[in-house]
Amino acid sequence: MSTLNTELQTKCVNTIRTLSIDAIQKANSGHPGMPMGCAPIAHLLYSKILKHNPANPKWLNRDRFILSAGHGSMLLYSSLHLAGYGVSLDDIKNFRQWESKTPGHPEVNETPGVETTTGPLGQGIVNAVGMAVAYSHLAERYNKDEVKLLDHFIYAITSDGEIMEGISHEASSFAGHNKLSNLILFYDDNNISIEGNVTITMSEDVASRYEAYGWHVQVVEDVNDLDVLETAVLEAQKDGRPSIIITKTHIGYGSPNKQDTSASHGAPLGAEEIELTKENLGFPKEKHFFVPEEVTEFYSSVKTVGKEKEDEWNKIFSEYKEKYPKEAEEFLNILNGEFGSEWFDAVPEFKPEDGKIATRAASGKVINAIADSLPTLLGGSADLAGSNNTQIKNSESFCVDNYAGRNFHFGVREHSMAAILNGMALYGGLIPYGGTFLVFMDYMKSPMRMAALMEQKVIFVLTHDSIGLGEDGPTHQPIEHLMNLRSIPNLVMLRPADANETAEAWKFAIQHKGGPVALCLTRQGLPILSADKVKDSSKGAYILRDTAETPDVILMSTGSEVELAAKAADKLAEEKIEARVVSLPSWELFDKQTEEYKETILPKNVRARVSIEAGIKMGWERFIGFEGEAVSLDRFGASAPAGVLFEKFGFTVENVVEKAKKAIERNK
Repeated sequence: MSTLNTELQTKCVNTIRTLSIDAIQKANSGHPGMPMGCAPIAHLLYSKILKHNPANPKWLNRDRFILSAGHGSMLLYSSLHLAGYGVSLDDIKNFRQWESKTPGHPEVNETPGVETTTGPLGQGIVNAVGMAVAYSHLAERYNKDEVKLLDHFIYAITSDGEIMEGISHEASSFAGHNKLSNLILFYDDNNISIEGNVTITMSEDVASRYEAYGWHVQVVEDVNDLDVLETAVLEAQKDGRPSIIITKTHIGYGSPNKQDTSASHGAPLGAEEIELTKENLGFPKEKHFFVPEEVTEFYSSVKTVGKEKEDEWNKIFSEYKEKYPKEAEEFLNILNGEFGSEWFDAVPEFKPEDGKIATRAASGKVINAIADSLPTLLGGSADLAGSNNTQIKNSESFCVDNYAGRNFHFGVREHSMAAILNGMALYGGLIPYGGTFLVFMDYMKSPMRMAALMEQKVIFVLTHDSIGLGEDGPTHQPIEHLMNLRSIPNLVMLRPADANETAEAWKFAIQHKGGPVALCLTRQGLPILSADKVKDSSKGAYILRDTAETPDVILMSTGSEVELAAKAADKLAEEKIEARVVSLPSWELFDKQTEEYKETILPKNVRARVSIEAGIKMGWERFIGFEGEAVSLDRFGASAPAGVLFEKFGFTVENVVEKAKKAIERNK
């Protein structure tokens, strides 16, 4: 093997460093230390290791690179620019500015070559695990002994701060247990965090920790030794386990006064220090955003080699299509999001005479009804499959002996589960779902928000959605969580009132694009509504029970409380009070309807309104106004049977009737 430790290679590495510090200085904002320390890793990857084609950043069989430590984004942008992606020098100069291709942290939909949005520490590591999961599943399903459609690696760079984050423990344990062998993680081990040396916060042996997870572990004592670094990567590729390469780096490398200090972490070096750094690295101090001609020439070969690699793969795929036309057609369809209509036709219709059924149980029935005709649907639970009803009964489990299995056992790792689902969705070709109790979405909030930010198709199955779960008590009874979900932009939440609304919710979730969907489902059984009545539930709100004339009051509700609204309307009718009942399973979908449709559901001239939901009132004012009444729960729950709790907390026909009368009286 010829040496990589040449003057030209060093100049390439230092170009990444100087582009990064110049961009951060011009923006007067950013994190120079990490790009300066990790530049050798990025250079080695983009110039030699990665199988990629800058002319086609979405080539399916490309290696994925994730900058999990997203604060070091200029490391990525500088590398993408040099490698020939659609990141110009002007884009570099426009770092962190309005509508720039180079935002402060990498964003998947903004910059060609960026695989995932990173910044919240630890999320990128887990997205990488999710991508490795998706690769393993699809490769086992579609690869043949003589023709490999998928044959690539997932690389990521992580940091000291991310190694501290709990989510990195969860995901690393999951990856080691499942032997995700195409996952290679570089650990930027520079011993510095914002508050100083990491010895003030951590003292564990990271290498031993990852060995305990079942990972292949290597240590590179000097990240600037490209030969040793390359050898470590080649060893990792061959091992058969997920790999971590612990690279000893220097934050702010090359800065005479700020190297190895937290001062280089999150602020520009300053004009004077940049000049000293450039002199130290052998670059002209008076030149800004300088790329030596020989560096440009060297990197020009990256595009040529990348095109050749994709052309080779296209020949392999042509051979595959000839030998396995059925598999090839299915493969292309799922990657293009073309699911056909068979799954839609398989969605069950529930009948009122079947009796009560919990919406979590109805959800499980839908999953199993459509699973055979929708092979791209897969998922699992955070150790609650039996409660969440997330298991595909005629499929096996995803495990090291069967990556083709569609049932995932994420373990008690809610935070990691959600971020793994994001990685699976980002990889493409799959519709991943994950389940837990609604109250535990607190653990999942960050990756749920990231799914929404990245507009990824992930389905969150959140059961035991209210005090209706009963005796487990306030620790398990969600109160503020429905509003929390409604507050996340791009996320659509549906809280169905019965089994047929649940079926409609699943139809929507499968077809929806542009963000995640959260299904909030009951533990307790609910009466089944007529399928004809709920057909408009995908519009977010519809009239379940109407009046002959203009209603005296509108009772609006979601989920299990819709039954209560209907019973209260019956009671009001006995007193000659006409009440319209509106089921409002999704505020987000209702917001998207025309003003004309909204007026037909909630006419402005009917100001007597009552909201009924077993959660906090906050937010319902948008529908009931100041003149309306709310049957809500603005305190924590209690441990008791569900029926007792609903009674004690005022979710009774009598209380709803009283509230309706108050609203009517107030609006006379």
